[in-house]
Amino acid sequence: MKKFIESISNVWKIEELKNRILITLGLLLVYRFGAHVTLPGIDATQLTGLAGQTKNGLGSILDMFTGGAFSKASVFALGIMPYISASIVVQLMGIAIPYLQKLQNDGESGRKKINQITRWLTIAITLVQGPTYIYNLYRTLPGNAFLLGFNSPEFLFSSVIILVTGTIFAMWLGEKITDKGIGNGISLLIMVGILARLPQAFIQEFTTRVTNNNGGPMLLVIEIIVWLLVIISCVLLTMAVRRIPVQYARRTTTGDYEQDLAGGNRQWIPLKLNASGVMPIIFAQAIMFIPAAVAGLSKSDTSQSIVGTFSNMFGFWYNFVFATLIIVFTFFYTAITVPTNKMADDLKRSGGFIPGVRPGAETSDFLDKVMSLITFPGSLFLALIAVFPAIVVSVMDVQQSWAMFFGGTSLIIMVGVAIDTIQQINSYLLNKHYDGLMKTGKNRKAVA
Repeated sequence: MKKFIESISNVWKIEELKNRILITLGLLLVYRFGAHVTLPGIDATQLTGLAGQTKNGLGSILDMFTGGAFSKASVFALGIMPYISASIVVQLMGIAIPYLQKLQNDGESGRKKINQITRWLTIAITLVQGPTYIYNLYRTLPGNAFLLGFNSPEFLFSSVIILVTGTIFAMWLGEKITDKGIGNGISLLIMVGILARLPQAFIQEFTTRVTNNNGGPMLLVIEIIVWLLVIISCVLLTMAVRRIPVQYARRTTTGDYEQDLAGGNRQWIPLKLNASGVMPIIFAQAIMFIPAAVAGLSKSDTSQSIVGTFSNMFGFWYNFVFATLIIVFTFFYTAITVPTNKMADDLKRSGGFIPGVRPGAETSDFLDKVMSLITFPGSLFLALIAVFPAIVVSVMDVQQSWAMFFGGTSLIIMVGVAIDTIQQINSYLLNKHYDGLMKTGKNRKAVA
């Protein structure tokens, strides 16, 4: 603990790092402030129905990712999620569209063009989601909640423009945090929105267990221990790698020629156990919205049964399908994002080789086989974490709002973003010859 406190104090000794952290905190504060600003024309005291809609089920997921802005009819009600959707679409289109493939290989200039395409697609998606959100307000809120009149064209037009502007502003905040602050800005915005729901969820669980005497404080302590164990498991899943040994030939000059000798520098290729990150869960979650939405168009008994099944995110069949989709998407996303052919070619060009494996196609096949072998247990573990909220609700009778922090997209995102941010801070500390936040061993002296 003493070394950790010393590392925290060292953060403020580095002027650039201190300024970046302060900028990040300031921009995150602006985002959280905007999440509490209600759309003009809506009576903020009449949002009880909307809050009830997002208390449980799929609505709670949407509200969690926007930090409560969805249930407050805020100017940031759509949050940063349209940008995430646009990024996913552009990434998937890059597999099939040659122009995007070319941009991906063009370095910095190509990345800027892809970012511009993503921004325009974000606006297009928001223009679709904005009227849908307003229509949901019409269905959920009472007529006297609309100060400009129910179904007012002025309210519809102005609200859609404000929602689009709010998403663009949130996107700008995320990019500024990435450029001027510390960590990945977009991911930090999502994480802060998720964390904003944590105190309220814990207070509700505390009230249920202790105040209402439903299990008592001992069961609450057990829940916290289980929660910490799940977080540790997520950290291990995020950081676990399979190291493939790589050896580089050592060149010696004798007379007028160079000779390659085995036994040169030995390095490693780190293949992550969960190379796809949280993306399979996001893909699967998006697919899980479709059956209920399509079946809801019909009033038949079968359709209503489908709506009930896919609206209950803590039910067995919902989680069975959800887990299956996560496993499938983990293999799919890993296959398109881990270029084993390119890795083998780069290794061959640099004079490296995997001991016992021939360079070229055989190396590519070997890496692909290893990735398949480690992706399978990684996908199973990822699916288990994704459905773990339903398990704790069923087994321990945990409140649904508190159970959301026992796994799923929210916990994976929080762990991944926290690790990435700490690693960036750690690199600043190590570059200035301080001990990092995650480093053990002897303290280093600061260099004046």
